[in-house]
Amino acid sequence: MRTLKVELAERSYPIHIARDLLDQPSLLVPHLRGKSVAIVTNTTVAPLYLERLSRSLQALGLQPLEVVLPDGEQFKDWQTLNLIFDALLGAHCERGTTLIALGGGVIGDMGGFAASCYQRGMPFIQVPTTLLSQVDSSVGGKTAINHPLGKNMIGAFYQPKLVLADIATLSTLPVRELQAGLAEVIKYGLIRDQDFLLWLEQHMAGLKAGDQALLEEAVYRSCCHKAEVVAADEREQGERALLNLGHTFGHAIETGLGYGVWLHGEAVAAGTVMAARLSALLGWLQEGDVQRVEQVLLAAGLPIRGPRLGAERYLELMRHDKKVQDGRLRLVLLQSVGRAVVSDTASEAQILAAVESCCA
Repeated sequence: MRTLKVELAERSYPIHIARDLLDQPSLLVPHLRGKSVAIVTNTTVAPLYLERLSRSLQALGLQPLEVVLPDGEQFKDWQTLNLIFDALLGAHCERGTTLIALGGGVIGDMGGFAASCYQRGMPFIQVPTTLLSQVDSSVGGKTAINHPLGKNMIGAFYQPKLVLADIATLSTLPVRELQAGLAEVIKYGLIRDQDFLLWLEQHMAGLKAGDQALLEEAVYRSCCHKAEVVAADEREQGERALLNLGHTFGHAIETGLGYGVWLHGEAVAAGTVMAARLSALLGWLQEGDVQRVEQVLLAAGLPIRGPRLGAERYLELMRHDKKVQDGRLRLVLLQSVGRAVVSDTASEAQILAAVESCCA
C-alpha cells in the first residue's frame, strides 16, 4: 500500500492507494469518530461494493446505514441531495456519525456536501471507485451540486478524514468511464509535469486496457500532484485554479447539452483542446504542441472536438464559471506544455475563434 498525505495542519488526512483496500477495515478505525456510520452510494456501485464495505464495517462492530441514490450526473441536484438528509434524519444520525461516500465523483461531491451541511458538519470519508474520482474529485475537499445554469455552482470546501482508493474497483468500470478518468490524469502532465506526460504517452495503451499496476502508478502520481496543490492553496485563491485546465470549456459542454449526456472527463478533454488552441492563438503554444495535446487525448480514447452549441452559447455558459472575477472571464491556458497559467488576456474574438475551430 502506498500512502501520501494532504498537509492541512490539524485537518491533514491520508490517501491510501492499493488493491483490495475495501477488505481492510483497520484502515478506517482511526478516522471513525463514534459507532454510527452511514454509507452513501448509488444504484450502480451498490450491487458491486456496498455489501463488501458494510461487511468490513460490521467486522468492527458497526451496523452502517445504507443510502442508495440514483446514478448519473443528472441527479446531482437539490432533490437527490435531500434523500441523504431524509435518511440521516430518519435514522436519528448524530453530528458524530461518519458519512462514507462510496462511488464516483457525483457521489463523492454530494456525500461531502451533505456532510458539510448536516448538523453543520459531520466527519466523512471518501472511498472513490472511478478513476476520475480517485485521481481528482475525492482529494481536496471540493463538494457541490449542479444548477441548471452552471455545474458545481452550489457547494462548500469540506475536507474528508481519509481517502481510500481501492485500485481493484477500477476493474468493474465501463471502458467509457475509465477513458473519461484518463482526461484528469493527462491534465497533471499538461499543467505541471512533462515527465509524467511522457510516461503517460508511453503507457497509454496499457492504461486504457485497464492494467492495474499502471493504473496504481497513475493514481499515485496524480494524487501526489493534487495533494501538493491543495496543501498550497486549499480554497483556490491561486495555484489550485490551474487544476481546472479545460474545465471552463468542458463545463459549458456539460451544461449546454444537459448533465450526463457527455461524461465529465469527455467534456474536459474537448475543453482542453480548446484551451490549447486558444493558447496557440495567444502565441504561447506552437502548432506541434496543440497536436501533441490532441494525440495524447485521442490515444486515451477521448473526444478532441466539442459539440456544436454555437460559439456564442459557449461564451454565455462560460460566464457562469467560478473563476470569473469582476466580470472578466479568466481561463486556465498553457504557456507551454507542462506549464499552465490563469489568464484573462484572451479577447472575446479569440475565445470564439478557438471554440469554433474545435467543434465537430
